[in-house]
Amino acid sequence: MDLEIERRFLVRTTAWQHQVRTSVHLSQGYVSSSLHGVTTRVRHDHDKGWLTLKAPIAAGAAPAKGPIRRWEFEYAIPLADAKCLLERCPHQLSKERHMLTLVGGDWVVDCFAGANHGLVLAEVELKRSDASLRLPPWLGPEVSCDGRLSNAALARHPWSQWREEEQQALWQ
Repeated sequence: MDLEIERRFLVRTTAWQHQVRTSVHLSQGYVSSSLHGVTTRVRHDHDKGWLTLKAPIAAGAAPAKGPIRRWEFEYAIPLADAKCLLERCPHQLSKERHMLTLVGGDWVVDCFAGANHGLVLAEVELKRSDASLRLPPWLGPEVSCDGRLSNAALARHPWSQWREEEQQALWQ
């Protein structure tokens, strides 16, 4: 079990691309998702699978702003099992994940595909909630606490189904 501390941002430009150290295509689906923020996710890349449960630190403890803090239980599972589970998930998404070489935390940029094509989000996992962080200039607004942009929410209500006004309002 780990405590996940994460901040999420929209991405303004492609200036992050020269900082990519590795990339992987991820397919993921949601076995279950509750109104209380508990999700069970299955994910795989081209050769590994994972089963992940995420849960809030305490019931009703979703922050209004700042980093997302939650428990994360992640387990490696056989690729065949991950693919079989994914086929049974009603809500799925896929994305290209780019791991970056940046200081201050573990940075990734997710370029979504399929019904979420066009959405690009950056995430940084931190060791502490109060960790100081130098934000790269290619980042857009922070969206950490916008639940509509969680992967579980995007699997249920993809970016392509958002109204143009909803998409544009995120940049303000």
